[in-house]
Amino acid sequence: MLSIFRNSLLSIQTPHSGYHWDNGDKQIIRSRDRRFFEGWYYRVTLPQEKQTFAFMYSIEDPIGGKPYSGGAAQVLGIDDEYLCRTFPDVKTFWASTDSLALGHWGKTNLPTPAANQPLYLLPNEFNHYIQEGYQATATLNQGIIHDPGTGDRCQWLYEIEPIYGWGNQGSWQQSTAGWLSFSQIFEPGWQILMAHGLATGWIDWKGKRYEFNKAPAYSEKNWGGAFPQKWFWLNCNSFDGESDLALTAGGGKRGVLWWTESVAMVGIHYQGKFYEFVPWNSKVTWNISPWGYWQMSARNSEYEVELIGTTDLPGTRLRAPTEKGLMFCCSDTMQGKLSLELRKFSSGKSEIVLKATSNLCGLEVGGSPWDKSWESG
Repeated sequence: MLSIFRNSLLSIQTPHSGYHWDNGDKQIIRSRDRRFFEGWYYRVTLPQEKQTFAFMYSIEDPIGGKPYSGGAAQVLGIDDEYLCRTFPDVKTFWASTDSLALGHWGKTNLPTPAANQPLYLLPNEFNHYIQEGYQATATLNQGIIHDPGTGDRCQWLYEIEPIYGWGNQGSWQQSTAGWLSFSQIFEPGWQILMAHGLATGWIDWKGKRYEFNKAPAYSEKNWGGAFPQKWFWLNCNSFDGESDLALTAGGGKRGVLWWTESVAMVGIHYQGKFYEFVPWNSKVTWNISPWGYWQMSARNSEYEVELIGTTDLPGTRLRAPTEKGLMFCCSDTMQGKLSLELRKFSSGKSEIVLKATSNLCGLEVGGSPWDKSWESG
């Protein structure tokens, strides 16, 4: 299965796909003085059900023996309902430094203690031996968690056919934060791993099984000492009447060496082309409410984009890594409304390239304070 999309993966694998903690001396020495986390986000949208499942995996202070060492799996499911399971033992976490592949085991029924060395398992082996945990790659997402207090349970297995990484098709894929992201001067790092793909498989959510074929899928990651002080995010690849369109946009107040800066970006994949609006090639502005309203505009020498996201839903509180460990510090909905308009400048005139809408947009705000709207400038 892992070789099904080998050729396409080579062409769309993004920078930073591998695990940033390599157990080398450099990382371990650094970790003695500061926190380290890495997090992965997988999402699949079911347009017919008008629902989305989001899977969030994280590992903190993997050196072990620290106050916040450990991992977690969070799932945002039907109607934005939430399920979380922690995995305190960092020794049962594994990840590849060369490609997108990771997993964490909780309770198992492996035959011998020696067999508890964590590694990728064939899907049927995982289902047989792993009673709680997950594993994920560029072409697979699989896992099972349950809440012992409520008895609620989620189990999932689906394969992924990647379509867009982060960049133009047939070209080298790009770092979301630019080439400087390799120097580790930003806190945290952020990388869209797959802007758009097609997922086929099933998810059992609290006893109800959802089967899907070629459903819109997405993945991203982040890593560093902690999430930004404050951030917002919009993400959608399930639009009305547009099957070949993916949007990821967001911004935050992040650390850069010894100071902080507020930055934002918009990325659009549409009909094989990548439209990128980032601080080094565009002017990006935003007006984000504490909850309920997300407005972004961006313009470069050729194109201009306008985004408006809204929701009347209350949102669901999720955990994110902080200086004091995994804490509830952000709010999400996967059922936001979104309007997108992309325009091109030609001969002094503005021409509409694309207008699209969705009722299945992911919307998020996080960090603090959010006592008032955040407007750029």
